[in-house]
Amino acid sequence: MIIGVPKEVKEHEYRVALLPFGAEVLAQAGHQVIVEKAAGEGAGLANSDYIEHGAEIVETAAEVFARADMILKVKEPQPQEIKMLREGQIMFSYFHFAADEEMTVKVRDTGCIAVAYETLFDKNGGLPLLTPMSEIAGRMSIQQGAKYLEKPQGGRGILLSGVPGVQPAHVLILGGGVVGANAARIAAGMGAQVVIVDNNFQRLRYLSDIMPPNVAPLFSTRPAILEKLPYVDLVIGAVLLPGAKAPYLLRREDLKRMNPGAVIVDVSIDQGGCVETSRVTSHSKPTFVEEGIIHYCVGNMPGAVARTSTFALCNSTFSWVLKMAEEGIDAAAQNSPSVATGLNLYRGEIVNQAVAETFGLPFSDRFVKYYW
Repeated sequence: MIIGVPKEVKEHEYRVALLPFGAEVLAQAGHQVIVEKAAGEGAGLANSDYIEHGAEIVETAAEVFARADMILKVKEPQPQEIKMLREGQIMFSYFHFAADEEMTVKVRDTGCIAVAYETLFDKNGGLPLLTPMSEIAGRMSIQQGAKYLEKPQGGRGILLSGVPGVQPAHVLILGGGVVGANAARIAAGMGAQVVIVDNNFQRLRYLSDIMPPNVAPLFSTRPAILEKLPYVDLVIGAVLLPGAKAPYLLRREDLKRMNPGAVIVDVSIDQGGCVETSRVTSHSKPTFVEEGIIHYCVGNMPGAVARTSTFALCNSTFSWVLKMAEEGIDAAAQNSPSVATGLNLYRGEIVNQAVAETFGLPFSDRFVKYYW
């Protein structure tokens, strides 16, 4: 199989989808790896690193897309990349289709095979390819929230940790999954007072056991969330429904309960956001203000720490890349329920039910029989 790695073109996206060692293992297994020139530079990986490990460097993304049987990417295909996809070509990437109907339809209509990192489940119900980026985004959310609470950034002028004699910031985390737990650990470590809400009692008990005393797990109800808003300095949106659009846990009118200059970091923005007023931003223009509240909604937060993120991501994805290359996509899906759950689009069909239901589009259950 020919595996292609184009350079990411989304604004301020510096990650790359394959490490040089991965190219070497694939080459040793009899596959051909082609990498667009400078694809790894943002993560500190030179063209020569790939060449030394058996990859071929090509000049353009067009050549990568034209030659490759499987495309490895980090972020969802951009408009110019969608035009280069072809029927039966595999793309393995983060897609987050439920956040963008137009992209979903356009990618579907190419007839390509879209395997999404964010919906590939393991046998325990975990999301092994989403987890490393969720860990990074959760930790970064507190860094960014702390920065934008500073007065020069438009914030309330609150130091997250407080100082002796002055209380620390109050942080509300919506969602107790990987993002939320990592955000809570960092915020607690900085000395903030943290409330983390979730609607899963088992998860709340787990969080209660592992979190420090300044983190309070709370069952998620709308009244409970509204009660906290007048006292909150920083809200972290960490809601995930795999493959589906995130529900709104905060509405526009709810923001009026908060103090002007408070900050919302909506990590759920990749799946549409869990705050009604959220909209996707970029690293170059990361924030906007609605109802007096600063919103940070960067859709590719881990891209800012590209070297850490690239190694964390590729360490998780590579075994699945190798499996699909060795077996082909159809056999891999039949032999591995994980690959079957990762399939979102297949030759013009939507094969992920959550994506189809989000937009009311036809769903094909051809791969459901391979699930656990």
